[in-house]
Amino acid sequence: MARVTVEDCIDKVDNRFELVLLASHRARQISQGAPITVDRDKDKNPVVALREIADETLSPGDLKEDLIHSLQKHVEVDEPEQDTGTLIGAGAVAAKGDDEDEMPEAVSFDQMSEEDLLAGIEGLVPPEKSDDY
Repeated sequence: MARVTVEDCIDKVDNRFELVLLASHRARQISQGAPITVDRDKDKNPVVALREIADETLSPGDLKEDLIHSLQKHVEVDEPEQDTGTLIGAGAVAAKGDDEDEMPEAVSFDQMSEEDLLAGIEGLVPPEKSDDY
């Protein structure tokens, strides 16, 4: 193939914008030292990437997955959440002792009204300034 055109690649990747994204990502990979799958023939990396897509030596689906993976900053791992109530109950049983017949007491938290919270905040005193900082 002497010259690569968009028409050579568009039947492999339907969307022209996606084609540009995939070819540019592949060209960056080649620049970073990834092995090429076609003869270079003194072509630059973007042309080599388009030729690889046109010759179907690389799967557009694999390129797309690799592009998505390279753009991800945080990969979420789905892990089952532990039941905190069970953990608290187990701690209460361990703290009580070896009496297996006694049920652990329910854990309760003190509730504070909004007025109490505001009164507590108003009572706070800012720390004194010192010359150390």
